[in-house]
Amino acid sequence: MAATANRIYFLKSLILNNNKLESLPAEIGNLKKLETLSLENNHITSVPSSLCNLTNLRTVNLSGNHIKVFPADLSKLRQLDALNLSRNGITTIPESVSSCQAIEINLNQNQVSVLPESVAKCPRLKVLRLEENCLEISAFTPQIMKHSQIALLAIEGNVFDFKQFNNLDGYEEYMERFTATKKKFN
Repeated sequence: MAATANRIYFLKSLILNNNKLESLPAEIGNLKKLETLSLENNHITSVPSSLCNLTNLRTVNLSGNHIKVFPADLSKLRQLDALNLSRNGITTIPESVSSCQAIEINLNQNQVSVLPESVAKCPRLKVLRLEENCLEISAFTPQIMKHSQIALLAIEGNVFDFKQFNNLDGYEEYMERFTATKKKFN
């Protein structure tokens, strides 16, 4: 048993997709070497705070669960590159998102109706996916458009005419970041 526990301690990737899991044990926070956690298409409603002990975690996929509240503790993960919370029932994003280190956050197909300006303070956030939510055009404030690091806002399928996006205060600054990022990958 002790040998098994030691091997699990060094686990780098844990994929438990499509298992009808309803919760995660707090002990998941003991997997200190974990870099990838995928729990897609389960029945999870919340994330234990012990998850923030996983200091090596780079990718978290909680897509297709029953999470209603953005797990604020995930903002404490300093190595996090990608956070997928799509296809849940999330309605709000907390102000504490400003400390999130993720490069990409996917919140597609939720029920987000308000985007806090603090999202502009995310130090590494380049891609923010908010497709098929309940956002009004007013959610995209000049602070977000002008002063964030976000180079790709995926926003189709919200409750505004996409043409309105081009007229936003800060659209030019956003497009400069978008174009510069696109050039890097071409």
